[in-house]
Amino acid sequence: MDVVNIALPKGRLLEPSLAVLRSAGVPIPPAEEWGRSAVIDLEDAAIRLFIIRDDDVPTYVIQGAADLGVVGKDVLMEAEGDLFELFDLKEGFCRLVVAVPAHLQEDYKKRGSNHLRVVTKYPRTAAQYFRRVGVLAEIITVQGSTELAPKVGLADVVVDLVSTGRTLRENQLVEVEEIARCTARLVANPVSYRLKSDRIWPLVEKIREQVDGKNPGGEEKCGS
Repeated sequence: MDVVNIALPKGRLLEPSLAVLRSAGVPIPPAEEWGRSAVIDLEDAAIRLFIIRDDDVPTYVIQGAADLGVVGKDVLMEAEGDLFELFDLKEGFCRLVVAVPAHLQEDYKKRGSNHLRVVTKYPRTAAQYFRRVGVLAEIITVQGSTELAPKVGLADVVVDLVSTGRTLRENQLVEVEEIARCTARLVANPVSYRLKSDRIWPLVEKIREQVDGKNPGGEEKCGS
């Protein structure tokens, strides 16, 4: 029997990902049984789980190391390569927004097409957005916290993921525009989706049934 490899993201989406797989009948043991292991072999179910960085999930799926994956829409929008976005898991709802220092909010609204320095962990999405709205933007990519950048003169504005907006408020930043609404998505490698269809399709349909049954029309909020 073909083993189905599934890439799951560390962090805020891991527990919802495990929960939806368990609800679809995947026999995942409690976390204390696999501890810090990055690979969980479910031999009886012929399924292998990879627990990896969220921004690595698309790469694993695109390259065929994983047949399926769970990834936030924010990460998916940054990915370049061939994969199938199957459906919305309706978990981990957050928003990708543009934020500026509170005292510059009015200046931003009057900016026109003026040059902006934009700091973000989402350079591809940010560049596409500012091109679409006709603003000349210099995109500065960072991997850690973005909120410090305006304070130290690194950038004029921030593009980042928010849920409650608490972190923005704590850093005297104000949301001025919403770029996208982001939730967890189930994705598939196109080749695996065809060649392992007898294994993958039934699992995907069970997951879809569980998601539709749990969230007939709503969105799950993420925590902070």
